[in-house]
Amino acid sequence: MPFYLEAIVCALLLIGSLFTLVGAIGLLRLPDFFMRLHGPTKSTTLGVGGVVIASVVYFSSLGEGWSLHEILLTAFLFLTAPISAHMLAKAAMQQRVPVHPVTRGRPWLTDRGAEAEPEDDDGIEQR
Repeated sequence: MPFYLEAIVCALLLIGSLFTLVGAIGLLRLPDFFMRLHGPTKSTTLGVGGVVIASVVYFSSLGEGWSLHEILLTAFLFLTAPISAHMLAKAAMQQRVPVHPVTRGRPWLTDRGAEAEPEDDDGIEQR
């Protein structure tokens, strides 16, 4: 395998691992469901995609050609992660999952039972 292909594979693996680590830390540290949803769907998807693309580059450089399985896996990953995140977010909105005060947007209900209006221009309710 030529040196430049090894460098590309190493770079893709490092970048993918970094994105996956950031996604895992975000999943652990963020305070509510909606913020935690970004960890596995955004950065972890990019991380796993980087690792799979590194695998495609590595195994295609061995002379066996492109692997259809890895290409389909990458396409499936990049298509299903945003769709599942959207469905999870819509279900959480419908179930009125509690939000952390620093989460932007409307809170579900006020103490009076009516939907709350944002109190300032950036949409953060002051409590």
